[in-house]
Amino acid sequence: QVQLVESGGGLAQPGGSLRLSCAASGFAFRLFAMRWYRQAPGMEREFVARISGSGGSTLYADSVKGRFTISRDNAKNTVYLQMNSLRPEDTAVYYCNEAVNNYWGQGTQVTVSS
Repeated sequence: QVQLVESGGGLAQPGGSLRLSCAASGFAFRLFAMRWYRQAPGMEREFVARISGSGGSTLYADSVKGRFTISRDNAKNTVYLQMNSLRPEDTAVYYCNEAVNNYWGQGTQVTVSS
């Protein structure tokens, strides 16, 4: 059974940091690129970042470039999103995704507020 389980969300102050994790199981994790998306209240889900199966290639949305870093540990079947210099507009539910098979996690809430 395929599972993607996000964790690490919570409340952060503007300028602060959080590290999200997404633990995968039930498929050949290392063979697939992984993505992070986010959805703010009343907004459409938007792309945040992508990492190739090997971890050698990454891509970011312009809104997070230079502040967020996506990485993965194929030995642990886990993808990460390090979020620095957080802004109130980063507040959203964050989801990890494997696009080929359209696997999604349940999401983790990130709230940036003073």
